[in-house]
Amino acid sequence: MEVGIKGKKERVVPYEQTAEYISSGLLPVFATPCMIQFMEETARVSVEPFLNEGQSTVGTSVNIKHLASTFVGCKVTCESELIEIDRRRLVFNVKVYDDKELLGEGVHERFIIDNAKFIARLDVKKQEMGL
Repeated sequence: MEVGIKGKKERVVPYEQTAEYISSGLLPVFATPCMIQFMEETARVSVEPFLNEGQSTVGTSVNIKHLASTFVGCKVTCESELIEIDRRRLVFNVKVYDDKELLGEGVHERFIIDNAKFIARLDVKKQEMGL
């Protein structure tokens, strides 16, 4: 895996991804949490082909600015670029825009994990909590 890996995804904003629907606001506009999910997904998918079998990545940090609103039915595009690798830590620049303007941008961090070890730690936690 090398710095410079780019990702790009497009989608049409459904009502279920509006601030009104998810209760993060009162208006039927593309919700900030949904924009962040789109950014995380785009970054995640961009590096998956470079991971070893049994590995994946988990999001650990987002520093995002939501700059403009868009509406249900609008096509939005997300672009990610891997800008830093520090052992298992991956840092991405991410941007989301519609056909008119930049909607959001920022930095997203993910960590490479071993799926089996990650789940094993969760199983121990579950047992310790009596669940």
